[in-house]
Amino acid sequence: MSSSLLIKNVRVVNEGEIRDLEILIKNDRIEKIAPQISSKESQEIDGKGLFLLPGCIDDQVHFREPGFPHKANIASESMAAVAGGVTSFMDMPNTVPNTLTRDLLEDKYGIASLTSVANYSFYMGTSHDNIEELLRINKKNVCGVKIFMGSSTGNMLVDNESVLHAIFSKVDSLIAVHCEDENTILNNVLDFDSEYGIKLSAQQHPLIRSREACLKSSTFAAQLAKEHNTRLHILHISTQDEVSLFQNNIPLSEKKITSEACVHHLYFSDEDYKKLGNEIKCNPAIKTKADRAAIRSALETGHIDVIATDHAPHTMEEKQKNYREAPSGLPLIQHSLRMALTIGEENNWSLPFIVEKMSHNVAECFRIQDRGYIREGYFADLVLLDLEDSAKVTKDELLYKCNWSPLEGRKLKGRIASTYVNGKEVYDGSKIIAHKKGQRLSFF
Repeated sequence: MSSSLLIKNVRVVNEGEIRDLEILIKNDRIEKIAPQISSKESQEIDGKGLFLLPGCIDDQVHFREPGFPHKANIASESMAAVAGGVTSFMDMPNTVPNTLTRDLLEDKYGIASLTSVANYSFYMGTSHDNIEELLRINKKNVCGVKIFMGSSTGNMLVDNESVLHAIFSKVDSLIAVHCEDENTILNNVLDFDSEYGIKLSAQQHPLIRSREACLKSSTFAAQLAKEHNTRLHILHISTQDEVSLFQNNIPLSEKKITSEACVHHLYFSDEDYKKLGNEIKCNPAIKTKADRAAIRSALETGHIDVIATDHAPHTMEEKQKNYREAPSGLPLIQHSLRMALTIGEENNWSLPFIVEKMSHNVAECFRIQDRGYIREGYFADLVLLDLEDSAKVTKDELLYKCNWSPLEGRKLKGRIASTYVNGKEVYDGSKIIAHKKGQRLSFF
């Protein structure tokens, strides 16, 4: 088969515009972009009626490998990613063992190099005693350092102020943080246990993992970043209160403090706990409609910079345990783009706006080399989207290893017609072409 592809008759969504263009791909990169291209040796793809987007980049996933093979692995979840139009992901360190050394970090890269259909990067995790490891990572091939300023797996809660000051002052990589104040949460647990006893349920989850816990921790993280001039990225903003921590009056490339909204906080509200219960139990918790509206608005105004998933699969058996024992997290990556399109239809978001938040801005925020845009010379990470189609989510389409979704039975806008990673088709609209492999992301 030819090593070059020519995508014709397609509407290209890129850098704030939608234009009728043709795209020539040679090997793994975009060779040429023009209104008309002639290339007799290329395989032609007819994109009539479709939009061409840069692949989504998800800056926060939990693919569970190593340590949780019954929930997920890099192979299964990367397949779900590309089926959803996500061509690159950044995976979190709360696997088992926790990713707290460079050797353990490179072990994960080794697994991904053999099994990931999408492009990949992995965060180095933090603990109270691994700062020397943090200082030795190569920020040109590692997306960043992750701090759990709230409870997490194993030895990864970092709440000692002197340790946090040391990390923020010494580490020159991007620092991504999960912000929930642990003491506030523990006090809330005692209060709600006393009040509800065995009747405690997911409906109390946003009150236990409260807005006060989020705001207190996020405020402290922002203060640390300002004091030490650190590149800080605050993950999964869940409250209206936190929006004021962020700027929208300077270009993203100049921001030292950036933020992320996740699709479940944009899509669900606390009213959904009554029906879905532990299925949408996550940390930080999904909160009120007012919070959801504020997060949507903050994306529109540029106070919040990117949209991600925090994709975090668990088995349905685990989710069906009582509230206290059921783990937090939900699988989302196969439907994140279609969720954004559905939310966007309700809020008059343009297709270029969604591409900005799910592709361009992620590349800018993390300084990803040659990805996130449709540009000559960039890697050909592309998605063909049928915007006229829509369908309900069904169990038989799910590629998650956990084999369930809180979206089952819900109608979402759009259909992923094809996904290309590094110039190769990896998803053809119905099945994965799994022999294609992603690449390790590079950063500048």
